[in-house]
Amino acid sequence: MSRNLLILAAAPTLGELRDTLVRLEDTIIFALIERSQFKHNNSIYEENKMSFKDGYKGSFLTWFLKEVEHVHAKVRRYQSPDEYPFTGNLPEPVLPPLDYPPVLVDPQSINVNEEIFDMYVNTVVPGITQLGDDTNYGSSATRDIECLQALSRRIHYGKFVAESKFQDPESHDEYVRLIREQNRDRLMELLTNSKVEELLLKRLKAKAIIYGQDLSSASLDANGNVKTPYESPLSSPVIGGKVEERAKTRVDYDLVVSLYRDYVIPLTKEVEVEYLLHRLDSD
Repeated sequence: MSRNLLILAAAPTLGELRDTLVRLEDTIIFALIERSQFKHNNSIYEENKMSFKDGYKGSFLTWFLKEVEHVHAKVRRYQSPDEYPFTGNLPEPVLPPLDYPPVLVDPQSINVNEEIFDMYVNTVVPGITQLGDDTNYGSSATRDIECLQALSRRIHYGKFVAESKFQDPESHDEYVRLIREQNRDRLMELLTNSKVEELLLKRLKAKAIIYGQDLSSASLDANGNVKTPYESPLSSPVIGGKVEERAKTRVDYDLVVSLYRDYVIPLTKEVEVEYLLHRLDSD
């Protein structure tokens, strides 16, 4: 379940963080599935493609994102240490501030949303949508924002992961030494767990296959078990080193895996390293 950051007395352990990160996997996959039902609609990403009555200069998505984040800022969304805005110059909350325990050190100074936005618009959207324009601009942009916010939260959770690893008694002294040396490469090696990453990617593929199934034509067999229109590739026969028949899903499961492998994991570790490099600044 999601962590209540208002009652944290210390940084969550890696085991405690795992539940949140696994839940965010589900959120991201379902958000991608929702966006994939609309065509690419490239017009919403083009600068000055549309004319705004308020004089805004930019794309429809960046305008929509700005408006949404202005509303969310007013209700304290970005006071939470696990939420990071894509736009600047946000209004102050209309509600009294919340008192979050100081689990993280200077949590707002590291923000990789610019890289997340570029990756999402230029790589993810073309990969999960069909070419064309169905004029569903508002619906597409709404789903885009949901995807962006989920990806941002997942990646910036790297700060909590980094703090948890830093507090681990078994490796604390080594982290302190490397931080004082500002040894970026060695910090990256220390916090990387290739086995965990491999298991994560396998779990993602399985989830994307299962969640992405179109069960509209599913039926029940004589024993009451669900029969799908195809066999899951998780159990498909392999011929010549290749799966004989690839399952058709609502979102490309290989794209979900590559999204994490090539972007989410590297960006998360970039956040972790940057956080650690500044972990002792106030000492």
